[in-house]
Amino acid sequence: MEENFDGLKVMVIDDSKTIRRTAETLLQKAGCTVVTATDGFDALAKIADTNPDIIFVDIMMPRLDGYQTCALIKNNSAFKSTPVIMLSSKDGLFDKAKGRIVGADEYLTKPFSKEELFSAIRLYVKS
Repeated sequence: MEENFDGLKVMVIDDSKTIRRTAETLLQKAGCTVVTATDGFDALAKIADTNPDIIFVDIMMPRLDGYQTCALIKNNSAFKSTPVIMLSSKDGLFDKAKGRIVGADEYLTKPFSKEELFSAIRLYVKS
């Protein structure tokens, strides 16, 4: 069954061009409008402009990591209810716990599947 997330605005924050491109392709095929950012600073500037419905953020990034980025998003009253999904190549308990502390809604381990990406959207964005 093909997913249909028409009109959904998704932000993907990752310093890896491959991850950004993969996620963008999968999401666009499902009808999403995708905004990508290379790091936390880049993302924070774009979040206010685009007001995404859901945000996927990589943990390991230069300048501002995923935890810091998530905390800043969740501490902003305009965006604190926006679901933030952490992406990490490490499947550690510590990372998951730390993600919860900063307010992350979910945690996906890279490489993530299309199904994992879509189920996170289904779970956190009311269609």
